[in-house]
Amino acid sequence: MAGPRPRPGILDIEPYVGGKAAGAAGGPVAKLSANESPLGPSPRAIEAYRGLAERLHRYPDGGSTRLRETFAARDGVEAERLVFGAGSDELISLLIQSYAGEGDEVVHSAHGFLMYRLSALAAGATPVAAAETALTTSVDAVLASVTPRTRLVFLANPNNPTGTYLPAREVARLRAALPDGVLLVLDAAYREYVEAADYADGLALARDADDVVVLGTFSKIMGLAGLRLGWAYAPPAVADVLNRVRGPFNVAAPAQVAGVAALEDHEHLAAAKAHNDAWRPWLEERLHELGYAPTASVANFVLMRCRDAAAADRVLAVLERGGVLARAMGAYGLPASVRLSVGLAEENRRAVELLATARAELAA
Repeated sequence: MAGPRPRPGILDIEPYVGGKAAGAAGGPVAKLSANESPLGPSPRAIEAYRGLAERLHRYPDGGSTRLRETFAARDGVEAERLVFGAGSDELISLLIQSYAGEGDEVVHSAHGFLMYRLSALAAGATPVAAAETALTTSVDAVLASVTPRTRLVFLANPNNPTGTYLPAREVARLRAALPDGVLLVLDAAYREYVEAADYADGLALARDADDVVVLGTFSKIMGLAGLRLGWAYAPPAVADVLNRVRGPFNVAAPAQVAGVAALEDHEHLAAAKAHNDAWRPWLEERLHELGYAPTASVANFVLMRCRDAAAADRVLAVLERGGVLARAMGAYGLPASVRLSVGLAEENRRAVELLATARAELAA
């Protein structure tokens, strides 16, 4: 007898592989492969997490009420338009599941976050990659990729893995030119790191729109990647849909209380931002000096280019041999590139020393 057959598109998915977490020898490493906060979570978030240990037998608040209210007060948005999920990954999946299916298309930039493509395939929809210009999303290319079958357009701003961004005027131009019925999803996972005066996270644009959703995460600057906590700011009708399709207790209680504490710890957030402001430019300068041609980044990581794919593999191997884990970029269509997260001071310095070693080995 033949076994069950998955829906079309499922077997086209190459399972997502995150950044390496352990070296080949299993020893201690500097994990600069996943864009995590080198300063870790807020001490207040840790305390809140631990304080829940005696109540793990209770179901969490299905509406994440306190978390929504705390976020809304801090960011000046309406609490009823916020939906929280198990990371922004879950919300990406739920949005596509809700608005696209077989015969529909989901547009994203060529080197955009992998979960857009994977989630579209999982829903039976067709992912469409729009060409980028200088590793930056092109509004014109995105619009040229839109067809009558397009249901959602995803824009990671800033983009992972390139670290580039679109100014607010370009995002507004994209939204204005999209046809009725297409949902624009602005993924602002790295918004807290951006200093550029012409950048906007999309919340203001979405406030008066019925076709714009903004996504964010607690995994990056807030250091709660292990708790899987993300958010969506959506039009009321879209928020209603998300609340219908999400699990009734999709955000664990420890994630909720830690999230509230992280939002309230302004000093820790400022320290994480200041650390990145100091060390990302330092990394970019050292990479330029070594000839790795880094792409100008506004996030907490740097994408550097090697001579070819073989050279990138060699760089990754030298880094790992020396106890530093970086991210291979083949899955993003950039096999000759390597992405390096901003780490602690000593981790950054060690990474640069190893990159100099790799450069010398490649030149020999």
